[in-house]
Amino acid sequence: MKIAVVILNWNGRHYLQQFLPSICRYSDVPGTEIIVADNGSTDDSAAFLRDSFPMVRVIEFDHNYGFAMGYCKALEMVQAAYYVLLNSDVEVTENWLVPLLDAMETNPELGACMPKLMAFDRKEYFEYAGASGGYIDRFGYPFCRGRILNVLEKDTGNYDDYRNIFWASGASMFVRASAYKKAGGLDGEFFAHMEEIDLCWRMHRVGYSIAVVPASLVYHVGGGTLPNNTPRKLYLNYRNNLFLLFKNLPVFQLVPVVLIRMVLDGMSALVYLSSGSGSFFIAVIRAHLAFYRRIPLLIKLRSQLKGKIRTGKIDEIYPGSIIFDFFVRQRRYFRELEW
Repeated sequence: MKIAVVILNWNGRHYLQQFLPSICRYSDVPGTEIIVADNGSTDDSAAFLRDSFPMVRVIEFDHNYGFAMGYCKALEMVQAAYYVLLNSDVEVTENWLVPLLDAMETNPELGACMPKLMAFDRKEYFEYAGASGGYIDRFGYPFCRGRILNVLEKDTGNYDDYRNIFWASGASMFVRASAYKKAGGLDGEFFAHMEEIDLCWRMHRVGYSIAVVPASLVYHVGGGTLPNNTPRKLYLNYRNNLFLLFKNLPVFQLVPVVLIRMVLDGMSALVYLSSGSGSFFIAVIRAHLAFYRRIPLLIKLRSQLKGKIRTGKIDEIYPGSIIFDFFVRQRRYFRELEW
């Protein structure tokens, strides 16, 4: 098998019913198999798939392992040259796989790539989870070409060029299987959120590049598995961001960056508290406590790439502070940033 399109599903029968027909119709590249890994759903997703989509391979898990570990387990059961990690709430478009495959076939150093990710409910706007390619700043804050913090840009064709990026969105991510394995795969400790940034960072570290291929276009509902703006999501975002910094930063940057993040996250928690969002304040505190408890494990995970690491600067890490640029310099759009 050349391409395995793997959809991780958890209680998403309505999304499968809505989006799987077009995925089957438009993923007609020879050697492509569509697989749904059901992450312990309590709805009738698995039965629905067997009855309505007999051409789709179904993998069933006994409970919800989360996004990261769910994919880890699913991909262990898949043999393919390329994996496509695709959220169940994504609408693909005709011929979407071909530009992604062409990019991988013509550049053997490309570890992963992504299509242009647009909002399903406002199709002229970029979608939060990846837009036209992901980046992080020097302190680990993620942003996108087409989305900085909560500001989503309208697509005017400014970001339609193929470009190397720092991270590809896990909502729709085309991955070279050999690069995935060399980098160590997704880290199940993340459960959900930012696990794809961690994987892409490790791919950079072992010598691969990541790219966005806007000739491929998909639409993402967003928040389909875990609703946006909840204490649970906030907890995972803060905790997992610290995880990926600790695992991947060079030693000389690790302590100062983590210390700065402790201050910035503390300030953020106080803002939540002063605005009456006590549950969000607690979520930030819990995230830091969880990070401190896992430092011994993170040290072990950090050491797993020893002997494989590429030295040198990663150009796709923004050298400034996206928080400072956004709130102080009032820079809301990617094109306004100074690299």
